[in-house]
Amino acid sequence: MNPSVLTENQKLSAQTIVISRLRRPQDYQQISLYKDVNPLDWEDWHWQLRHRITSKEELAQVVKLTPDEEEGIKKANGRLSMAITPYWLTLIDPEDANCPLRRQAIPVAQESIVSAHEMIDPLAEDRDTPAAYLVHRYPDRVLLLATEACAMYCRHCTRRRLVGDRKESNSPSRFDAAIEYIKQNRKIRDVLISGGDPFILEDEEIENLLQKIRAISHVEFLRIGTRVPVTLPQRITQKLVTMLKKYSPLWVSIHFNHPKEITKRCKIACDMLADSGIPLGSQTVLLRGINDRPYIMKKLMHELLKIRVRPYYIYQCDPVRGTQHFRTPVAVGINIMEKLRGHTSGYAVPVYVIDAPGGGGKIPVGPNYVLSQAKGKYVLRNYRGKIYTYLE
Repeated sequence: MNPSVLTENQKLSAQTIVISRLRRPQDYQQISLYKDVNPLDWEDWHWQLRHRITSKEELAQVVKLTPDEEEGIKKANGRLSMAITPYWLTLIDPEDANCPLRRQAIPVAQESIVSAHEMIDPLAEDRDTPAAYLVHRYPDRVLLLATEACAMYCRHCTRRRLVGDRKESNSPSRFDAAIEYIKQNRKIRDVLISGGDPFILEDEEIENLLQKIRAISHVEFLRIGTRVPVTLPQRITQKLVTMLKKYSPLWVSIHFNHPKEITKRCKIACDMLADSGIPLGSQTVLLRGINDRPYIMKKLMHELLKIRVRPYYIYQCDPVRGTQHFRTPVAVGINIMEKLRGHTSGYAVPVYVIDAPGGGGKIPVGPNYVLSQAKGKYVLRNYRGKIYTYLE
């Protein structure tokens, strides 16, 4: 039937079917804590931050906590604190302790177990810090840690030694030494602003930093690393996006771990960034029991492409203290790559890397497709296991 001649009732029925198929979070007003919250407040990112869940008592009003979680929350004080945005809380399954979004947000007792090879600073970032807030490891690029705060504290966090809701200076001059270092090193052409999460800063603070970096003539490439579009999508406002657009070329790398994180609200945030001409990439951490199945990872990559986010990296979970329960064998990651390459479009295939402990940088790891080589001759296998010979 021609859609133009559908009756209003038929159109309404069709819309209802489509909406029913969408993955939607729980309506926040169905949660007793938020039943009287005005929708304008709910969409205010400052309100979301002020009302983050930080205590067992608050969380227990919404989530049926396990003894393991209760112990984890108790021991989190003094380590990596718990902070969950109201938005993220609507995505959590309150009954299922194995919910992939719940496991990323709620501490568990295993975080207090430290294995022999785990480290406080596994990537040796503190060693490669020539100026405050700056990490310089690769020849032509640096990492600028703009803040220690995040909207939500992910339990697998690599920088758990640094991040948290601590009082930190908000003086623009705190980055002067880092900016001066970049100015004096003309080989630096790429600056990644991360943290914490830079989008937790106010628009004016972000712009002040972008202005100073963009004014350095040899800096060609600016990037922002964030998880805010996933954990606090309300933060992506038109005012923020308009400001960011002024500093093009600017890329944004977003941390996604599971398909359920890609909600309608998250898509709106990503659409705003993409519509402004900002290229988006994803970074994913391989986490046991969360995304370590090939079908889950493939679904995530497909969902990312649908919201115009290009899959970029899958990281082996770093050996940071208190994260042993999240790590998988490297073979699990290689198997995932085996199930992606050739089985889906190339745009949906990220690079699987191990960030070498001790500051060795990102090392790509994957299936071996070169079976043998001799002078001018390569024996190769394809994704189906068939053997081919290439002669130079």
